[in-house]
Amino acid sequence: MANIKSQKKRILTNAKAADRNRAVRSELKTRVKSATASIGTDDDSSLRIAMSKIDRAVAKGILHKNTAARKKSRLMQKINAGS
Repeated sequence: MANIKSQKKRILTNAKAADRNRAVRSELKTRVKSATASIGTDDDSSLRIAMSKIDRAVAKGILHKNTAARKKSRLMQKINAGS
């Protein structure tokens, strides 16, 4: 346990950030799953939303840009193979 006041504050801040990041990652997974589930249909909105969520996660520093590029690439490969 931290004894320094600033470190006690950082522990709280880090916990809040971890919760926020976990929520973003969870929603990202949900959106990607819904986009893959919509393969074969004419629903492009779920794909656009998934791509947007991936880009926003990069902007927030939750995902690395190369990880995001890989996820987007694999998602597009699935979409193109299914249509």
